[in-house]
Amino acid sequence: MLLQSTSVYAASCKGFKTAGTKPLQSRPCPQARLIRRPTECSAANVLREAPEAPKGFSPFDRVSVLSEALPYLQQFRNKTIVIKYGGAAMKDPTLKAGVIKDLVLLACVGVQPVLVHGGGPEINIWLNKLGIKAEFKNGLRVTDEATMDVVEMVLGGRVNKGLVTLIQQAGGQAVGLCGKDSNIIRARQMVEKDIGFVGDITSVNKDLIQALVKEQYIPVVASVAADPQTGQALNVNADIAAGEMAAALQAEKLILMTDVPGVLKDKDDIATKYTALDIKSTRQLVADGIIAGGMIPKVECCIRCLAQGVAATHIIDGRQPHSLLMELLTDTGVGTMITG
Repeated sequence: MLLQSTSVYAASCKGFKTAGTKPLQSRPCPQARLIRRPTECSAANVLREAPEAPKGFSPFDRVSVLSEALPYLQQFRNKTIVIKYGGAAMKDPTLKAGVIKDLVLLACVGVQPVLVHGGGPEINIWLNKLGIKAEFKNGLRVTDEATMDVVEMVLGGRVNKGLVTLIQQAGGQAVGLCGKDSNIIRARQMVEKDIGFVGDITSVNKDLIQALVKEQYIPVVASVAADPQTGQALNVNADIAAGEMAAALQAEKLILMTDVPGVLKDKDDIATKYTALDIKSTRQLVADGIIAGGMIPKVECCIRCLAQGVAATHIIDGRQPHSLLMELLTDTGVGTMITG
């Protein structure tokens, strides 16, 4: 029943009132929030297009869902959560709409989300249109000058502004940025790997992000960095960018939205998913070869930001509708949580 209930969490919120009214009297919204946010930014309106609850989903079930979420809403109110967004959740329009609504819902109830995104499939589409061959070495995009121009235009323009528009259409307030703005993400070129304008992140300037969050905006950051010495744009890994952003902001959580259910003992069996790990056990799984391939850099990213003070990290399946809400607001979650 819990899984069934949580999977229709959004649907259960159709009668939910705006923050500051009776259901949330114990957590009134600051007056400034009510002034800055449009009146349509309520859970009911954010999720107004959500499907109806399945037949047999009673009023008691709806209340149970909200009751289970309440302690988490209280815990994460006024806390920063950095979300790396990409993969299938970005390609599928229905999944994308769900992620955006979940993001705005979190903002409406007082969570402070920061969205960091990539956009590999969209980059490939435009490279193909321009007759530029996409090339990879050891999982990294070979980024020559022409490719870097496309990466910067697609991530910082089409993808970034598209996400900002969707957030605002859903009732939220967002500001689109890339790592070059105010030197948010500084990097140096990986010259030793001979893959072009690909960067290692050296530092994150948190000031602009914190200022936007304070004013109730959702920062949407494209994973394009700059070399502070030369001004050269650099392509950086979005997972790593999100992890470094979470560490700089001392975020409550880092959430990596992926195309897998989490960390699996058997990659072909979802029943073998680890729901909770710590740094020590995660490192042991890497040493034992259980965590392998593309999952290694993701868990390394998690471990690094945990070591820098982030409270918890999560790897979740962005292909599952409302996985973001279910991971944050239910007892069982849907992915793998890694803590210190």
